Amino acid sequence: MWLLSGQIREREPIRDIHINPFPFRVGRRSDASLTISSPAVSNLHAEIVHQDGHLVLRDLGSTNGTFLNGRRICDEALLHEGDLIQFANCVFRVKQQDPIDPTETVQGEKCDRALALIQFDRLINERAIVPHFQPIVRSSDNVIVGYEVLGRSDLFNLKTPCVMFQAAQQLNLESELSRLCRWAGMEAGVRLSAPTNLFLNTHPSELGDTEVLKISLYQLREAFPDLPATLEIHEASVTSSAVMQDLTMVLDELDFGLAYDDFGSGQARLVELIEIPPHVLKFERRLIAGLDRASAQRRGMVANLVEMVRQLGILPLAEGMETESEARTCIELGFQLHQGFYYGHPAPIEKILS
Repeated sequence: MWLLSGQIREREPIRDIHINPFPFRVGRRSDASLTISSPAVSNLHAEIVHQDGHLVLRDLGSTNGTFLNGRRICDEALLHEGDLIQFANCVFRVKQQDPIDPTETVQGEKCDRALALIQFDRLINERAIVPHFQPIVRSSDNVIVGYEVLGRSDLFNLKTPCVMFQAAQQLNLESELSRLCRWAGMEAGVRLSAPTNLFLNTHPSELGDTEVLKISLYQLREAFPDLPATLEIHEASVTSSAVMQDLTMVLDELDFGLAYDDFGSGQARLVELIEIPPHVLKFERRLIAGLDRASAQRRGMVANLVEMVRQLGILPLAEGMETESEARTCIELGFQLHQGFYYGHPAPIEKILS
């Protein structure tokens, strides 16, 4: 039994569609074997036929093309298990319903990676980022004072930041993807009813070419002149005081805040923290998890770090808050800002506004 595995519509779950009966026709028409409502797909776009014991894919003169493993077919092509078929902008993987083969998982992973690369091109060209917003609250009264912007997409096999940036890494496009995530976040964030600080992430690769990063920040501020925003930089990326001093001058000019992310995940760069203090320092989840049950020594260590940060005029933020007990403990230890599932999961702007 041969199947096509993919999404017929965005935001729908992945489905397995039986390739049966033959000829198996794909298009926008309601009487097609597989109806795809995308305007990029032709009325009768392509067909799959059974010929001499093999599956054969044929394009039916479609406007936007039929692609096999990333290459446009002009006439017809033989299909094999694991092949990737793209009807215009809709991608499916060919599967066979057989007993589990020991190589099936490895082959599937390779196909999934290939699919992610094909989808990544669509992600960039169609600017298909769906920004999600996670609340940041003031610990004293639980008032939302900002949102961290997290990139997502609805594209099959390319939904999470991890998978998106893995595909970007293979194409050396991590910086471009990071810039696109920030833009999508600001574009959606203007819909928030009150001016709310948006925390925008950077990728470590961007610190290697801060001129491109600075240009993107100027473009953001020109497009969104009144939207409060804070740029997040992973603390492990803060390796050069000269680079950071240059960048902070631009941030000050454009009225962007600065936050160091994941403090405590690696080498705590205390010198840079003193020389180029951020507005917000985000303590990473591993320092926060289980603090309510931690030893006096561990709690004392975190309390001392928080006190040092506050003396430098920096707002300490506890990341990854999951329980009420953790939240109470972090308030006792002096954290002024909180973020985590306890206060809200990342959600698209429509859910935030509802």
